[in-house]
Amino acid sequence: MTRITYVNGRYVPSLEAQVSVEDRGYQFADGVYEVCEVWDGELIDEGRHLDRFYRSLAELKIAEPAARPALKVVMREILARNRLANGYLYIQATRGVAHRDHPFPDPPVRPSLVVAAKSLAPEKGEAAARAGVKVIVTPDLRWKRVDIKSISLLPNVLARQEAREKGAYEAWLVGDDGLISEGAASNAWIVDAGRTVVTRQLDRSILRGITRTTLIELIAAEGLRVEERPFSLKEALDAREAFITGATTLVMPVVEIDGRKIGEGRPGPVATRLRALFHGFAAHSN
Repeated sequence: MTRITYVNGRYVPSLEAQVSVEDRGYQFADGVYEVCEVWDGELIDEGRHLDRFYRSLAELKIAEPAARPALKVVMREILARNRLANGYLYIQATRGVAHRDHPFPDPPVRPSLVVAAKSLAPEKGEAAARAGVKVIVTPDLRWKRVDIKSISLLPNVLARQEAREKGAYEAWLVGDDGLISEGAASNAWIVDAGRTVVTRQLDRSILRGITRTTLIELIAAEGLRVEERPFSLKEALDAREAFITGATTLVMPVVEIDGRKIGEGRPGPVATRLRALFHGFAAHSN
């Protein structure tokens, strides 16, 4: 089946989807994006994803390319036209098309909007979760506003490529303070010796993960303790469990960091249970 993508008011076959070479997203990475999971034909945590999308636009002073109700209509149309059962919707907005110049266009131009769909096989993710994944640790080279979900991702790309070259699934980023901030495309978590679940607090050094937010509520509902604070590589290596979270990975157990086994070297009970419960707990929209 031909995939369909929404581009600036038109639904077109994905292979024909185009934007101008003078789009500021192409020229300057002057834009934001959002990824919303689709599970069994339903959008997961749609409201929180849209909240973060519009927050990112506001932080970069990009005008809204569509009002929230209109964007939701487009998202559902893309979902329907692609007959998407499991996968994700990708939403991207840029400041628009203008002659290349660093300052914002004056007068302002119309923002660009793209909404695309991609299918994912749940079995692949489940197989990875049963085995657990490996991560490496690498310096955090990103800009100081990673709480904005910007399309400027070159440091993340380099970190993920390093992980791939070293046979790992993800890279955990270490800041100048020597503490782990998050993964290149995920939030980072550990379970300490007392079974407390630890993840870095929300500030400008990490992305406000939607899966992270929902998971904290799930952890509380399960009667487990959460600490939102930085943790070191040593703490991670000494942890009972480690895992990552994201819209396309959900809760993914980590069994090895920089070649050293975590816990017993297999997915731990906390991460495994949280993954099993996640979709039943998260908000579903259709």
